[in-house]
Amino acid sequence: MFTKAIVRKPAETFANGISTVNLGKPDYNLTLKQHDAYCEALIKCGLELTILDANPDFPDSCFVEDTAVVTKYFGIIARPGDPRRLGEEKEIKKILEKEFDHLYHIEEPGKLDGGDIMQADNKFYIGLSARTNLAGSKQLSEILKQYHYDVYSIPVCTMLHFKTGVNYLGDNNLLVHRDFCSKDDFKSYNRIIIESGEEYAANSLRINNYVLTPKGFPKTKAKIEKLGYKIIELEMSEFQKMDGGLSCLSLRF
Repeated sequence: MFTKAIVRKPAETFANGISTVNLGKPDYNLTLKQHDAYCEALIKCGLELTILDANPDFPDSCFVEDTAVVTKYFGIIARPGDPRRLGEEKEIKKILEKEFDHLYHIEEPGKLDGGDIMQADNKFYIGLSARTNLAGSKQLSEILKQYHYDVYSIPVCTMLHFKTGVNYLGDNNLLVHRDFCSKDDFKSYNRIIIESGEEYAANSLRINNYVLTPKGFPKTKAKIEKLGYKIIELEMSEFQKMDGGLSCLSLRF
């Protein structure tokens, strides 16, 4: 069970952030409304929130998940793979130092974004992407193995982050983007393949008794409901324009 989460308000500079999609410029006021609704959903899931002020110096900084990897017992400060985001992790470090007795760090030449890291029970999957390199993966793997986790490194071919395409719902259920290049590595799971046109919904997020899903993807919603999960649908249009998804917006532990 998760009990806490860290979030950061989107800054007025949000539209100046990094984006690989061509969906238009986000509306800032709508971005704030969608972020407020996201925070309300986390509270409904039973989480106590630490809400950080917006940081206009880092337009992408509301995507706090990329700055760290957290478990119930320890945290790892990441080293963002895009140099424009280096520095976002510093304030997160100050927060996590208060939460964990054991805090580790990814060091140069390692690059690692939290969006490339997925925990599935006692396993961790590390996505090797444009944002997470082999050096970062090796450092994280060494830390996790000290705590007896099984660790696997998986190539991410055509997507920004590992969790852009794969997300664990618990109970051996795994959402998988239909075009994820390494999906055969997950044959031991009950794989829910996301259909064409609903790829964005691959980044749905299990938190305690709920699954958060982006609004507007009825086929994926129906598949998740069929598994017995309670769903909270959230409008994510403005974050989608900036390569962001549901998992990106919080650090949960």
